[in-house]
Amino acid sequence: MTSPRIIEPTNVQLLPEGIAIQWADSHVSLYVHRELRLQCHCAECIGEWPNRRQLDTDIVPADVVAVEYQPVGRYALQFLWSDAHYTGIYPYTLLRELCPCPACAGAPDEG
Repeated sequence: MTSPRIIEPTNVQLLPEGIAIQWADSHVSLYVHRELRLQCHCAECIGEWPNRRQLDTDIVPADVVAVEYQPVGRYALQFLWSDAHYTGIYPYTLLRELCPCPACAGAPDEG
């Protein structure tokens, strides 16, 4: 049995308007900082078991931004957020699932 091919980022940019990721398949995703911060799946944010969301979204500042990032192996990115949160790991598969663009979200093209 073969595992599905993981598409890796080729470029990551921390921009004022969000986090831009260019993927190996040429797709570009732009994530709003706070929206991505709220998707953290670390034990502090969702609990260790049974993985219930326990993050109080009201404590995450509206102006939170990613100030740095680092790759984790060949499968994820870890962000250091301006609210000093840094324990979350964002697997590439999760990042692609969270891509907010109309094509990935399944929304009809605007034209």
